[in-house]
Amino acid sequence: MKKENLLKPTEAELEVLGVIWGNGPSTVRFVHEKLLEKKEVGYTTTLKTMQNMAKKGMLKRDENKRSHVYLAVLKETPTQKALLNRFLDAAFGGSAMKMVMQLLGNSKTSEAELEQIRKLIDKIEKDKS
Repeated sequence: MKKENLLKPTEAELEVLGVIWGNGPSTVRFVHEKLLEKKEVGYTTTLKTMQNMAKKGMLKRDENKRSHVYLAVLKETPTQKALLNRFLDAAFGGSAMKMVMQLLGNSKTSEAELEQIRKLIDKIEKDKS
């Protein structure tokens, strides 16, 4: 499987990855229960999604235990970076400033979040000099 194909997870696949990234290797039942906390989804849908993800190389299934446990093959940070870069290019013409301005202008950013953003900007500026 080509690497670029691995970095195009669907929305449903990203939800599954989010559960596994947040909780570590997981059974289908565990992932399904976590997904149910946010939306209605059938168990067989979760199972089929995870099986397809394993076929695509996004997940790996450990068959050594009675319940099949799935591990994420895709790493969280590189996947998020690749998806964000694709989104940035497609939606904002590659302009990080346009994206950040839109994001901060359309949401209620807390003072704590703004302070973290300021610290990140300071760190980036310091690292560049």
